[in-house]
Amino acid sequence: MIHRITLIICCLMLGACSQGIAPAKDRTDIPCSQKASCVSTSDSREDFYLAPYILRPGVTLDQVKRVVLTLPGTKIADRDKDSQYLRVECTSKILRIVDDLELKLTDFQLVVRSQSRADYPDFGANRRRAETLRDKLDLAGLLDEP
Repeated sequence: MIHRITLIICCLMLGACSQGIAPAKDRTDIPCSQKASCVSTSDSREDFYLAPYILRPGVTLDQVKRVVLTLPGTKIADRDKDSQYLRVECTSKILRIVDDLELKLTDFQLVVRSQSRADYPDFGANRRRAETLRDKLDLAGLLDEP
């Protein structure tokens, strides 16, 4: 009897674990919270502000995705082709800390938001990631001249 109960509990626990994480909501248009280690093209406050990413006409989300995946520790976590939205998980090499990089294509602009999941200082990691992405998009010829 004890073995059956143990087996049932184990099956229930495994079933609960297999549900995965629900896709995150698109937060590209939401300003960063005051405490968060975050940068965004949608936030006008100096500490959080990123200059706009103006794309050349005809640039697709797939082209942007290929460039994003050249950043260290990145993997696609969520994509919505209808809304041109992409969420990328960025994992740090040493501490294995996961940040979210969210991108949304709107007309000729790429909305960018990079935020730490935890409430600790990121020592500028999100800003460096966003600016590295800008440099790589420019090198790939996807950004329009300012």
